[in-house]
Amino acid sequence: MLTSNITRAGNGALLFAGQDVCALADRYGTPLYLMDETRIRENCRMYKDAFRTAFGDAALPLYAGKACAFKQMYRIMAEEGMGVDAVSRGEIHTALAAGFPASNIWFHGDGKTDEDIRYALEQGVGCFVVDGEEELAALDAEAGLCGLRQKILLRVTPGIDPHTYEAVNTGRVDVKFGVPIGTGQALEFVKAALAAEHVELCGLHCHVGSMVFDETVFEDTADLMFAFMLELREKLGYVTGTLNLGGGYGVRYVDADKQTDIPGRIAALAVHMHALAEKTGLPMPVILMEPGRSIVADAGLTVYTVSAVKRIPGFKNHVIVDGGMTDNPRYCLYGSEYTVLHAEKDAGETAVFDLAGRCCESGDILQPAVTLPADIKRGDRVAVCTTGAYNYSMASNYNRLGRPPVVMLREGESYVAVRREGLDTLCALDV
Repeated sequence: MLTSNITRAGNGALLFAGQDVCALADRYGTPLYLMDETRIRENCRMYKDAFRTAFGDAALPLYAGKACAFKQMYRIMAEEGMGVDAVSRGEIHTALAAGFPASNIWFHGDGKTDEDIRYALEQGVGCFVVDGEEELAALDAEAGLCGLRQKILLRVTPGIDPHTYEAVNTGRVDVKFGVPIGTGQALEFVKAALAAEHVELCGLHCHVGSMVFDETVFEDTADLMFAFMLELREKLGYVTGTLNLGGGYGVRYVDADKQTDIPGRIAALAVHMHALAEKTGLPMPVILMEPGRSIVADAGLTVYTVSAVKRIPGFKNHVIVDGGMTDNPRYCLYGSEYTVLHAEKDAGETAVFDLAGRCCESGDILQPAVTLPADIKRGDRVAVCTTGAYNYSMASNYNRLGRPPVVMLREGESYVAVRREGLDTLCALDV
């Protein structure tokens, strides 16, 4: 199977985290997001242990909340000793509502409003990741009004292509995020931060993208960042105390994807970075990273009920389910690949189908050309694997459809972490 938490019983029934997928669908209904709490915690501990071993006790992985944010997720992150990064007031509010400590939140985003800045300051958010000089000026002014000196990192763009999806490539010189190093603008950005009265420059942030499989990407990024850090020391006398490398280790969506040895990659990166520190004479900064997808992606499975099967001889076959682009828009957005499984059997004659959703859009495809039992029919259950990241968080109410519930699985038990949106909630904000 694609991941170790997906198995089959002797009768062919699909099991996720050791629990019968069809039985869970019977209990909670479909569409249904299932999340393996044990796997989430294992992934958190894997990152924390790898960071401590490679970079020392001060190093910290920050969970990228945009991957999947709801209160129980933040409770888990607090219990596991993770930091989190947030990109909106909504994510900050959700974390705080779950009891997550504000001091362990890093506030990102390239379009922070004055209201966003004021809210985060009032809530005591630990660190801002400042995206540009206009934000820096606004934050300095707001912090002054609050009587604060706010800790910040500056987001700079190293100018590197991580060979990932174009839509999630954030490392090039000309992307919307951060301030580019290569043009000389990042140096001026640092000067402005050092001159600002109400912020404390703690270090730098960079992020080269998501779904990175290339083993040299983070090493190449470190080369560029250490060169820039050396320039800062020589020209401004500034020694970088913290370096946040962003996130982006890839996960397996289909069998063709490589298995990433994340602890091994972190260990190799640490060797490379310690060598850079020795070569440049710079002290090793405190290292942060922002895994999101690789914390929760393989902890997720989405279950659907087949609504219709349409066979068009000589052309194409369709399996239409009771969800679609409203609960997983990633194929529509990126052409993302997924593994699709029949939830009741894994034997017999097969055929190729496009797995389609119920929305009134011809492009509402969850995955094209998937192999399923040839006799699949209305009422059968199918599952899409590795849906823990960017599925619930990107879900919408298009066609006035309610979003599915999130059901957490733990030690043979299950519980609702996010309730299903029903007809009563769809009009809750209407006047």
